[in-house]
Amino acid sequence: MIPLVKIEGTLDEIRELVGDVKRTTRSVKSTVAKVAKTAKKGSRKLSAWQRYIKNKSNHIKFKRGDRKGRLDLKAMSRAFKKSRK
Repeated sequence: MIPLVKIEGTLDEIRELVGDVKRTTRSVKSTVAKVAKTAKKGSRKLSAWQRYIKNKSNHIKFKRGDRKGRLDLKAMSRAFKKSRK
């Protein structure tokens, strides 16, 4: 919940205060957007396991039971380790 603050003054003074807040908000938003854009540029290389998982042909799924349809990561791990030898 946002606390309410009582502001006293003439209409022009209040408009001046609110205008400053809006300008500050805009400048903060634009700065945040610029920083986020530059931060996204550097992405690291995926590990061998992540590349293996990403490839759909390597997916091993449970065929029955309550986990039916989900990835069987244990079996995939075994297959991945065997393929690396």
